Amino acid sequence: MTSPEHQRSLEWLECGQLRPTRQRMVLARLLVGDGRNRHVTAESLFEASRKAGERVSLATVYNTLKAFCEAGLLREITVDGTKSYFDTCTDDHPHFYWEDSQRLSDAPSAELEIAQLPDAPEGAEVASVDVVIRLRRI
Repeated sequence: MTSPEHQRSLEWLECGQLRPTRQRMVLARLLVGDGRNRHVTAESLFEASRKAGERVSLATVYNTLKAFCEAGLLREITVDGTKSYFDTCTDDHPHFYWEDSQRLSDAPSAELEIAQLPDAPEGAEVASVDVVIRLRRI
């Protein structure tokens, strides 16, 4: 009998039409096994896999996160142009970036208003709009 975490992870991979390899299942279980949305970095997911006693290289974590994004299972949010977070909630929504703890969290979508976007240059279309609100504790 399979656990709910295993089943949830398997179904998540199937939604992205990805083969459930051992490494993908390990990382999927850490990302969505408990049914909660989360924001992770490749490094934090690598560390979580080590703490869980799983043997997955950091390169495999990066490659798997890329595959999850390409399959539409994750959304990549880049902060500062150098640090990427991966969000299990792929709906359009804004984020808070907590500068002191370098943590990303969801911001309330209902409170955000974007009145108008500039026209895309000829031959291009707007693919998405990422809103990251940087916070500093006072």
